[in-house]
Amino acid sequence: MDQNEIVKKIWEEVATVEDPDLGMSLVELGLIYDVSFSEEDGTHIKMTLTSMACPMGPQLRNSVEESAKRVPEAGNVNVEIVWTPPWDPREMASEEAQMHLGIF
Repeated sequence: MDQNEIVKKIWEEVATVEDPDLGMSLVELGLIYDVSFSEEDGTHIKMTLTSMACPMGPQLRNSVEESAKRVPEAGNVNVEIVWTPPWDPREMASEEAQMHLGIF
């Protein structure tokens, strides 16, 4: 399996993680910024949270890490929470997520 296929599988697994308050996938909400993979370094995921004060942050980070590890080829998984760029659901969330959030 090549690197692109591995990254695609990791995205698919990470998409199963939902924000418990919104009941939507973190991927649909645009909270997962990047998934990268190399055989040398394993998987690196950049994600953010809906706010810096999100009490579910550690649990969401762990859920993303565990979901990525379901892909056997993922290797070592590192999930980094970043604040740049700031999350903006008007720009980053899918159309379905925007409708769910009441953004038109």
